[in-house]
Amino acid sequence: MPAGEKGLGTFAVFMTAISTILGAILFLRFGFAVAHVGLLSTMAIILLGHLVTIPTALAVAEIATNQKVEGGGAYYMISRSFGLSIGGAIGIALFLSQAISVAFYIIAFTVSTRDLTAWLEVTQGIEVASWQINYGFMTLLTLLMLTKGAQVGVKALYGVVAILVLALLSFFFGSGEPQAELDILRTIEETFTTSDGRTITRYSFIEVFTFIFPAFTGIAAGLGLSGDLKDPAKAIPRGTLWATVAGIVVYILVALKFWVSASPEQLASDELYMEALSVWPPLIPMGLAAAAVSSALGSVIIAPRTLQALAVDRIFPKPIGIRLKRGRKSDNEPVIASIVTCAIGFVFVSLGDINAVAEIISMFFMVTYGAICLVSLFEHFAASPSYRPTFRSHWFLSLIGAFTCFYLMFLMNFSYAVGSIVIMSIIYVGLSRRGESGMVALFRGMLFQLSRYLQLTLQRRDRAELDRKDWRPLVLGVSQDTFRRPGAFDMVRWLAHRQGFGTYVHLIEGRLDARTFRSSVRAKQGLADMGKAVKSRVSMSTIVSPSYTSAIAQCVQLPGISGQGNNAILLEYIDEQPQSALELVANYDLLRGSQLDLCLLRSSFRGFGERRNIHIWITPEDSANANLMILMAYVLQGHPDWRESNIQVFSIYRDGDRTKKEQALRDQIQAGRIPVSEQNIEMVEEMSGDLREALIDERSKFADLTFIGFNDADIRREGVKLFEAHHGIGNILFVDAHDEIALD
Repeated sequence: MPAGEKGLGTFAVFMTAISTILGAILFLRFGFAVAHVGLLSTMAIILLGHLVTIPTALAVAEIATNQKVEGGGAYYMISRSFGLSIGGAIGIALFLSQAISVAFYIIAFTVSTRDLTAWLEVTQGIEVASWQINYGFMTLLTLLMLTKGAQVGVKALYGVVAILVLALLSFFFGSGEPQAELDILRTIEETFTTSDGRTITRYSFIEVFTFIFPAFTGIAAGLGLSGDLKDPAKAIPRGTLWATVAGIVVYILVALKFWVSASPEQLASDELYMEALSVWPPLIPMGLAAAAVSSALGSVIIAPRTLQALAVDRIFPKPIGIRLKRGRKSDNEPVIASIVTCAIGFVFVSLGDINAVAEIISMFFMVTYGAICLVSLFEHFAASPSYRPTFRSHWFLSLIGAFTCFYLMFLMNFSYAVGSIVIMSIIYVGLSRRGESGMVALFRGMLFQLSRYLQLTLQRRDRAELDRKDWRPLVLGVSQDTFRRPGAFDMVRWLAHRQGFGTYVHLIEGRLDARTFRSSVRAKQGLADMGKAVKSRVSMSTIVSPSYTSAIAQCVQLPGISGQGNNAILLEYIDEQPQSALELVANYDLLRGSQLDLCLLRSSFRGFGERRNIHIWITPEDSANANLMILMAYVLQGHPDWRESNIQVFSIYRDGDRTKKEQALRDQIQAGRIPVSEQNIEMVEEMSGDLREALIDERSKFADLTFIGFNDADIRREGVKLFEAHHGIGNILFVDAHDEIALD
């Protein structure tokens, strides 16, 4: 109907929901349940059913009060939270469940006419077959919806619910045979023969639950009116919750009444035994007819609106969608969608088996309700500021609802469950080319919350303990020559590939103004392109600072993306420009004061070569660096670029220390489970400064990366000369460990 004429309110939602909740199954299957599984199990079925419906009702109330709800009800809520691809797949399942429900209630209506048809046959000689009633009622319902629409349907519900209430009162105030033995576990025998010779086999708990579950699905009936409501945000949660509570009370009372008033054998023999317990028996078939009519009306009202909403969202191919979304000019009544709904109803009416149809309906509704609970759960977890429902549920209830739905799906019928998921997956793949802003935003929020939780957890742990017992590279890389030589960037991404975290900062010297800010934006995009090209897992940023010293001071205070502070900083200078090492030496005290492991990469024209040979040099003066260099080399091997590399360790010893030093190093590597073979461990006798340099240059001239340790004493003694040595080899990583780490 036109927006300005929408006038339905909370009571319409309540009436639509309660008419389905207190529907045909209440009359036909609650006595059946008490007979086959006993009172206790019937109560368990009611409890289990509401472990699905109550969380769903609360989730519906929450989602409805957080967004503008338009036509399409449950489908609209799911699609606007999950996106059109997932929402469309679930929406199609929801529509089918609603359309098939029409057939279910028409078959139930036919049962209510058995006394009338028997009377006609005996007194008038008129034989009326069940299929004639089924198709006749289906035709009448189709004509009603095509000519009158939702308004007449809702108005008809008022009269129908009045009859339903009278029938239930007649049942509650009626009397049966007082049972001498009131056993809450009593059921019929495994195989039971009725007085008229029929053989009845006892159904299992899950089978009875499957047949009864459609009774609990009435909570979603009112959602389909969302497009016709004056204030959906208020009407949907209130009407749905009131109907759910009222339904629980009636279910329990009906089960108790059956238990105290009839034997399991009596209840199993006659699916409408409620009639025998009523004050005025004719009210029961009238009530069943009213329940079936009201439920059928509720389903035939909401199913076309779900289909229309799917068409409006262009879920279907264009030629089909244009016709399905078309509404009557006067009130936007979905005429074509109503015809499709009724056609599906005709198909399933032909089955004539109420249990078979109930099983199909239950499966589709389980999928829908599970999805609604998942939406609510994910919204809770994402904690987006835009999610501000005026009614709030608890995330744990949504988790229970979602888990129960999907668990019961497979318990009820494994083949149907797998088939439903496969079909929905195929539909999802077919729709996945559409925009996914809703789903992307939802999952982005979830990932944000997970990341936030993990970061806070890591921050609360003792950093010293982490460094000592579980060291992993949390590397901060800083360079102002990123786009001229990517050595530092490559080293950070290699170290951070799998076992650590990396933060890379491109330095732009100058004062922050409009020009340098624009430069930083361009540089950041360039970094992103670099990272994408090599599938980097490093967080990249830029910083504008007036000097190298101020930039370093700012960078060492940056938090790492892991939630902890960084534990290592990597700087770079080029072999052909040794003067750039002066800045590193000038800022050494600042870097040491930051309590970070210091790594200085000296890049040469050879780069990292073929990335096959890693050499580690351990001198007597820097034994504290040994474990860090060995572990960093091991971490490098975890990257695909270095996977084929070999680690070779050279340990320089002083006179008389060889045996002790060699055994300690071998034990250390073995205890640390570092993949370095014994033949790749070489002991080298101590030499004077120039000879040592020449020896390293000779042994490592073909190495692709060489680790050399240093410490503050070396800096104070040699200054920049320390980094100007070893011109005959390729890239060198000078390492100064702040604290010694353990390998074992």
